[in-house]
Amino acid sequence: MSKLKEILVPDVGEATDVEVIEILVAVGDRVGTDESLVVLESEKASMEIPSPTDGEVERIQVQEGDKVEEGDLILELSVQASPNNQAQSSGGVAGGSKESAGHQLETVRVPDVGEAKDVTVIEILVGAGSPVEADDSLIVLESDKASMEIPSPCAGIVTSILLSVDDQVEEGDDILTIETESVPRLTDSVRSKSQSVQSKSQSVRSKGQVVEKRPAADTSVIAPQGSKVHAGPAVRKQAREYGVDLMAIVGSGTKGRILKEDVKAHVKQQLDRTRSGEDGAGIPKVPQVDFAKFGAIEILPLSRIRRASAKNLHRSWLNVPHVTQFDEADITELEEYRKQQNLELSEKGVKLTPLSFLIKSVVSTLKEYPQFNASLHPDGEQMILKKYIHIGIAVETEEGLVVPVIRDADCKGLEQLAIESAELARQARDKKLPLDAMQGCCFTISSLGGIGGTAFTPIVNAPEVAILGVSRATVKPIFDGENFQPRTMLPLSLSYDHRAIDGAEAARFTSHLSKMLSDVRHMLL
Repeated sequence: MSKLKEILVPDVGEATDVEVIEILVAVGDRVGTDESLVVLESEKASMEIPSPTDGEVERIQVQEGDKVEEGDLILELSVQASPNNQAQSSGGVAGGSKESAGHQLETVRVPDVGEAKDVTVIEILVGAGSPVEADDSLIVLESDKASMEIPSPCAGIVTSILLSVDDQVEEGDDILTIETESVPRLTDSVRSKSQSVQSKSQSVRSKGQVVEKRPAADTSVIAPQGSKVHAGPAVRKQAREYGVDLMAIVGSGTKGRILKEDVKAHVKQQLDRTRSGEDGAGIPKVPQVDFAKFGAIEILPLSRIRRASAKNLHRSWLNVPHVTQFDEADITELEEYRKQQNLELSEKGVKLTPLSFLIKSVVSTLKEYPQFNASLHPDGEQMILKKYIHIGIAVETEEGLVVPVIRDADCKGLEQLAIESAELARQARDKKLPLDAMQGCCFTISSLGGIGGTAFTPIVNAPEVAILGVSRATVKPIFDGENFQPRTMLPLSLSYDHRAIDGAEAARFTSHLSKMLSDVRHMLL
């Protein structure tokens, strides 16, 4: 006996505008565990979604070009059900019933919530004695993936509520009881229909569509003082992040419930009101030129990663007062030591790169100058010092620049840093980089050493406060007090946010970093 397994969009962290760019299977295809199903692309990276099990593609719920978010249904697989699952299926979890004196008492239970975790009751929409019709919403659940209204499987009178707001529930838990008059027992087909309605409700809500068609609301209208705001924790968190007062929003969801899309629409409306004919922060737009008048041209679309990078860099450039400190590090001995170690490590297939020494040296310098391992508080009055050290490494790919993160770099040795940085770079270029691998960065290293150049000004990746640029090392004649000696010198370019860091602090940072790189023994201290 087979059953359907839903494949959902996984945790995409802080990524936004996640788009389905390729569907790798078709209905009827047999797929194996870990076989890629679709390719998603966010503003940061591309990501292939693997199948968690063997099965046959029963239904595909997305199309190329669709925008999705965590918890959205991608497709359904037909898989062989285990004996335990078959037993559970025959018993059902949507509800149970007891008959007495011509009446039937239905117990409504939590349906199948898939792989969702920490499912919480966030709102109870009925009370004891409330009359309900079939498919009327009874309660609202919220998981780590989506909000979900549980509909009534039948008409009747609610006799008792068996849970409370903020309760943590799971599949099969009792929700409430409903007394019906001469209503046949809930059949498997009715249960199936109920679960289908629930699944549809969750899918529609996660895609931001309005479940109940209502007239367009004027989001500038402010709700009466003291009126109740109907919104789940995820929407309230989003409103706090945007600085939006939920009392100023009229919800478009069922019974006036505020959805994430309502918050976004409100923010967009406010931005549209203040936007003039100028771009961004009042900067005049670049004039449009018809280049075809002067000769043949070709128009090539930018990749999503390049478009997202352009927005992020523009935002950082406008908001961060950049200053760049230039310096050099003598890495003559370091290079000799690195080449010697690579001969010894060749049997293990490990290669120490200059980047691994850079990361190790940066970690040591961040410990000495923790203000570089920080972010400005949004209120502009405080500094957030981080007690962890996660280092981002800029990686060039065909689609554009991505920055995977080496977590807890201060707890790793040179060999481990070399292995991990190489693996992250490989995953980035192969579009296999997990989205969560680009979160939590404290300080970024952008190295052009393998390409060339003498110096450059990297743009701070806000909310970080500094970024290190590394150019190509060259051999120079350096005067040692008596003679000129050939030394391998590495150019360093440290860009920093002048609101958080002074020039003297930046000079001390690069001096300390140069010291670490000039003698590998300093890294042992």
